[in-house]
Amino acid sequence: MQATDGAVRGGGDAAVVASRIDACFRDPLGRAHQVPWLEAAQDVAFEGCPAVRPFPVRHGRRVAPGWWWSSTTGRLVAYGSGAMRTQLMLLDRDPAVVALACRPVELVWREESKVVGHAPQLMARLQDGSGLFLDCAGRGGSSARLAERARVVAAAAEAVGWSYRLAGPPDPVVVANVRWLAGYRHPRYAAGPWMPALVEVFSSPRPAVEAVCELGDPIAVWPAVFHALWSGVLRVRLDEPLHERAVVSVTRQEVEAA
Repeated sequence: MQATDGAVRGGGDAAVVASRIDACFRDPLGRAHQVPWLEAAQDVAFEGCPAVRPFPVRHGRRVAPGWWWSSTTGRLVAYGSGAMRTQLMLLDRDPAVVALACRPVELVWREESKVVGHAPQLMARLQDGSGLFLDCAGRGGSSARLAERARVVAAAAEAVGWSYRLAGPPDPVVVANVRWLAGYRHPRYAAGPWMPALVEVFSSPRPAVEAVCELGDPIAVWPAVFHALWSGVLRVRLDEPLHERAVVSVTRQEVEAA
């Protein structure tokens, strides 16, 4: 593997840094490519590319590599750790995200006399056509090596109008709430007559259980409520524990559409 001539140092001018970086990826047919990053960022739909390399299985770890079913794309997305699975879940619920991929590209550059490569763990395509690279720092924070590589990747992303995030552990209350709602992310929970009724009954903020009992059999209505909270039709505070009397309302977009 070769890299564009010229040493790269994080923190320099973003365009200069990016001009010295190559992108290594595999197309949907599995063929390997290495092209300048500035070119690849404009021409390659990375969200359709397979992972550049698989995640290793480490014995003794509580969470092994696996797959997350994305409600955004209706496809499986790989993850390599519990931290990655959490970030995938949060991105899957983000309305700005239209596609997700796991390690679809490795950025390669030269530092002094050695070639360095880094494959951001997750990539998201956003509604405006730009992209997001994301790495998980983990509970112990980022290592010095990851922090330095993060600066280079951030510069590469900035040069093409993308963004980069080195994500630490999110709020555990938010994670617990979103994980519960994720259990109802599949479109089958939106089936039936409940969605129009939910928009009407929650047109004014009110405790969830009151509206659910008003609509009908709670066993049938609650899944639709949870799906509406996942998909953004309804909203609730996620930084507080969810419970049956949590105050739920319709999102502004739904109100304007109505």
